[in-house]
Amino acid sequence: MSHAIYPSLKGKRVFISGGGSGIGEGLVEAFVGQGAQVAFCDIAVEASEALVARLSGADFAPVFHAVDLRDIDAVQAMLATVEQQLGGIDILINNAANDDRHTIEEVTPAYWEERMAVNLRHLFFAAQAVVPAMKRAGGGVILNFGSISWHLALPDLVLYQTSKAAIEGLTRSLARDLGRDNIRVNTIIPGNVKTLRQEKWYTPEGEAEIVAAQCLDGRILPVDVAALAMFLASDDARYCTAHDYFIDAGWR
Repeated sequence: MSHAIYPSLKGKRVFISGGGSGIGEGLVEAFVGQGAQVAFCDIAVEASEALVARLSGADFAPVFHAVDLRDIDAVQAMLATVEQQLGGIDILINNAANDDRHTIEEVTPAYWEERMAVNLRHLFFAAQAVVPAMKRAGGGVILNFGSISWHLALPDLVLYQTSKAAIEGLTRSLARDLGRDNIRVNTIIPGNVKTLRQEKWYTPEGEAEIVAAQCLDGRILPVDVAALAMFLASDDARYCTAHDYFIDAGWR
């Protein structure tokens, strides 16, 4: 399968949260392949360092930062460092999240706060941190990752789905407030993407049920999600903002 090349992405300065594995790993690899300068963060140090080593021969090898996104001070300090390393940030991809299952009865106030910190809060503060540099550069792109889960009302994900629903509102609000500064903001909403983490939650029978519910056969892969992200980040999508873009094989 051949892939599109976006000349407008070459040399762009890209930051990706949760880039060490799964969809995030696919995003890092795809943008590096476009000749972009990529930095990413994750808490999975071993996997992230292996990814950097694998891509070390690229024109711009990716830069890894180990950070816990629940620590907003650390997040904003890291992004300031990334701006110095790359000379700015043109594209912010808020990908990191955690979809641990839980019942309503198990939720405590402390767990609520922790899940919001993992799945929602850092997206806003990462955007807040990079917006000044984007304004100075004359524009930029913010891509927030949502989830199909709340659109389908899947079970045992009430806090994750609450966060992901809120992200779509965050996207529209940021797009309105930042649009006159030529900063575009969109949400990418993946369906069930075949990653090692998702295999933790689904049996082969469960995967077959998902594929049967899709309009298209086959499993979505990180490379497919990255293809959508690259288009939305490129100048080809210069009038795409404030919207939600599904890549779910027609599951919803």
